[in-house]
Amino acid sequence: MKKIDYPPQLRTLIQQFKKLPGIGPKSAERIVIWLLRGGSREVAGGLAATLAVASQEITLCPRCGFFATEHAQCEICASDHRDASLLCVVENATDILPLERTGAFKGHYHVLGGRISPLDNVGPEDLRIGLLMQRVGQGEIREIIIAVGSDVEGEATAHFLSDLLRGKNIRISRIAQGLPAGGGLESADELTLYRALHGRRVVE
Repeated sequence: MKKIDYPPQLRTLIQQFKKLPGIGPKSAERIVIWLLRGGSREVAGGLAATLAVASQEITLCPRCGFFATEHAQCEICASDHRDASLLCVVENATDILPLERTGAFKGHYHVLGGRISPLDNVGPEDLRIGLLMQRVGQGEIREIIIAVGSDVEGEATAHFLSDLLRGKNIRISRIAQGLPAGGGLESADELTLYRALHGRRVVE
């Protein structure tokens, strides 16, 4: 007897949801079924339309790497009320908002777009390190805070950056206390990040 399954279009949609981080097969199936139920078709249509607009209009700021629109700079780079001499280097654009929510940092950011990871074939040339050095060369920056994760890849990235920046007449510091070993910024609470920023240490 032929095995009964969902129609091909439905199976394809479930497969697409399974590709999202944190969503397994059962969760993907539940979400898709909920969206396609009669009472949820309006939600599904709105979600599809919003996703289409966002995918077309949202981009990364060419200067810092945070989220922006095609028609305007990101809010951070466009602000006149931030300290241009202070630059915080993070791995991903999603690391910026947790730091912003602490209220402890009033400078600018630079998103690397990842971290050095030889096992994943990610080297320095695959990150936005060249753009970082261009910003350093403009002469405005007096301190760089390296705010990357504390796992092996994060440590490798921090050491690489500190070696690269040494001798540039810039104070190099790194957030240290408060972050758990092996943890990233996205899982830390605001108080932990606040203490980590204020307890940063100079890289020798």
